[in-house]
Amino acid sequence: MLNVVNMNVYYGHIHAIKDVNFEVAEGEVVTLIGANGAGKSTILKTISGLLRSKTGSITFADEGIGYTAPYAIVKRGLAHVPEGRRVFLQMSVQENLEMGHYTQPGGTLSERIEQVFARFPRLLERRKQVAGTLSGGEQQMLAMGRAMMSRPKLLMLDEPSMGLAPLLVEHIFYLIRELNAAGTTILLVEQNAHMALTVADRGYVLETGRIVLTDNAKTLLENDAVRKAYLGG
Repeated sequence: MLNVVNMNVYYGHIHAIKDVNFEVAEGEVVTLIGANGAGKSTILKTISGLLRSKTGSITFADEGIGYTAPYAIVKRGLAHVPEGRRVFLQMSVQENLEMGHYTQPGGTLSERIEQVFARFPRLLERRKQVAGTLSGGEQQMLAMGRAMMSRPKLLMLDEPSMGLAPLLVEHIFYLIRELNAAGTTILLVEQNAHMALTVADRGYVLETGRIVLTDNAKTLLENDAVRKAYLGG
């Protein structure tokens, strides 16, 4: 479904992403793990069109998207939940969800909102509440729900557990499993490497802008180097 070939991204003279290659097959949960500053978020921003790779190609659903506008990438079925949630703080929960629907036919709005509320019942309870007054966990659910409004084939999640209490982290990862079981392919960036590898099918380890290791998630969980660097063991 997603194929990244020879990605190289620069911030001015800083070479942030170096010759990165990876793929995500339909139906998978794939995770990128690595330390802060390794380049994980930069990769997602480049895939979603917010940054550009100097070389190589990005193919999504057999179409090149390396030079496609972000809104057009969303319309093709690739949604991005950024780090820090980035909900519209002055808008209500309902209005945030409506904003996530702008690439879709108008007649499906109410149906999509009800589907999101069925998956995220807490948002139904907060339907008219201003997003800025929600808890961190509720804002994360809203960000995920807003992304689901665009009917994504592939959902990219950047640090969904950041700043959340342990019980909420478990709930967010339960929702990730549920979304995947319902047919959504997921590319996950997550600082909590143990949780990410528990939910993923495969993983890539990123160090200073390069992929240094890839394997199925179970094998990475048992890898001594990965355990020492990212799993506290």
